[in-house]
Amino acid sequence: MSRLKRLKKIRIHREGTHTLAGSLALILTVNTALYFGLECKVPFYVVAVISLIVYGILVNFFRCPIRLFGQETEKVVIAPADGKIVVVEEVEENEYFHDRRIMVSIFMSLVNVHANWYPVDGTVKKVWHKNGKFMKAWLPKASTDNECSTVVIETPEGVEIMARQIAGAMARRIVTYAEPGEECYIDEHMGFIKFGSRVDVFLPLGTEVFVKLGQQTTGNQTVIAKLK
Repeated sequence: MSRLKRLKKIRIHREGTHTLAGSLALILTVNTALYFGLECKVPFYVVAVISLIVYGILVNFFRCPIRLFGQETEKVVIAPADGKIVVVEEVEENEYFHDRRIMVSIFMSLVNVHANWYPVDGTVKKVWHKNGKFMKAWLPKASTDNECSTVVIETPEGVEIMARQIAGAMARRIVTYAEPGEECYIDEHMGFIKFGSRVDVFLPLGTEVFVKLGQQTTGNQTVIAKLK
């Protein structure tokens, strides 16, 4: 695939529109003031280079590649986010299921795409937001203690899975598009988390898991499990 074709498949996420516009206005104002206000242009050039780097990081953070799964979705669980697998273990889930589940956690660094996709096709059963701490997202306690937004989805086969968007040390805003009662599909965005975070997926025991600790995932592309 050519670079031009790849670029055509990448856009800026709507959650970044105001942030990028405001940041650009601030950068232009500061750099213009420095250029016309300083006789020595060296500080201006230094600030200009730093500004370009910072703005480039912001643009990279809010990029939103257009992705289609393009395969059979029955009983398939796909990665809801870009990042790295930091947890694959059996846990006691006491907030909704009140039983043991397999938890698969994906940590998103600052350089990852931060759009989140629905991990399965189905119907949204429940959505809720919980205030909490802002510990580093890769810590085990982050799953239960950090601010988070949780979505429960029932697949067409009647299996319930849960996806939890978790704020991190830098993340201060979780956006969730899911609404109870609506149908949801792989390829659709479930939400967005700003500036470093994590997504946990809770699966029934007996689910066949395909990912391992440390493995990199691509949102809406990597198959992380298959339901019974």
